[in-house]
Amino acid sequence: MKLLRSSALALLLAGTAAHAADPELTVFDWAGFEEPVIFQGYIDKYGTSPTFALYGDDDEAYQKLASGFKADVAHPCSQMVSKYRDAGLIEPWDVSRIPAFKTLYPKFLDSPIFKDDQGVWYIPTDWGATAIAYNKDTVPAEDVASLNVFTDPKYQGRTSLPDSADDVWALAYLATGTTDWTKVTDEQFKAAADWLRAAHQNVAAYWADPAEQAQLMASGAVDVAWSWNDGVVLLEKDGFPVGFQRAPKEGSSTFFCGFINLKNGPGKEDKAYDFINAWLAPGSAKGLLDTIGYGHTSTVAMKTIENEPAVKEGLSPINAPILAQTPNDPAQREKQLAEFEKIKAGF
Repeated sequence: MKLLRSSALALLLAGTAAHAADPELTVFDWAGFEEPVIFQGYIDKYGTSPTFALYGDDDEAYQKLASGFKADVAHPCSQMVSKYRDAGLIEPWDVSRIPAFKTLYPKFLDSPIFKDDQGVWYIPTDWGATAIAYNKDTVPAEDVASLNVFTDPKYQGRTSLPDSADDVWALAYLATGTTDWTKVTDEQFKAAADWLRAAHQNVAAYWADPAEQAQLMASGAVDVAWSWNDGVVLLEKDGFPVGFQRAPKEGSSTFFCGFINLKNGPGKEDKAYDFINAWLAPGSAKGLLDTIGYGHTSTVAMKTIENEPAVKEGLSPINAPILAQTPNDPAQREKQLAEFEKIKAGF
């Protein structure tokens, strides 16, 4: 991938399909996941990629689908699945048609939101980390030993945060000592909100997708960012001196994402299953790691990349707290989303 992924940001902001290919399967996905090496088996079978429509934020994707946008499958992260279920937008998968389903790590399905007596609503596929990306030439390692680098006056106008409520609240909770967002008190919420307001004073820009975050750092506009693995991968491929601090004293965050089966999709159901099966094939793990920097949810697929340097650098266990972005209370999540919008607006 190049630093700017085929003008993906402009396309996703315009709300258009980024790559019109196979008209019989429309995949609504994060910008960057249209890389063929992640689902090569589908191309081998049909000679082309699915049609992709791209987005940069989970809430943006939900709003678009809830407003009537039609796709066959979408790729939310775990905390969004209950919202899709409650809205009646998705239907269960027939896992008898997904042979690799039995190879998934059980922890990624350990919720009645994902799997219940009605069926399997979610196929987890990928996981990653959110941590501190920094310019090693301009930021001393000791400065990123704490998440308070984001509130340090030394970096006023030199930081970037994701325009993603989940990731910024994960950061704020960690910075204020909360590592489980499924049990947040009013006091913990207020402490995190106060910290976010302080961090906002240092923000040069809220990045919309990893390509924009990488561009901000590569251009010298910012020195420190709260980043997913993919932004770091982009910068490394461009030869930029980027560090990825996953073990500051307060910790970092992890997340996982996967596919939902949208009701009344315009394409062919068989092709949706072929796409998922291609994604879960062992060979897709290397493509996912090389292009996005993420781990795979299949035990068999992860086995093929376990010794890769990128796994050690970006995905291995750390000696620091971790806030896992697992499903949390929908009302609490909406409260966080509303507060984040106020903070970005300067209130």
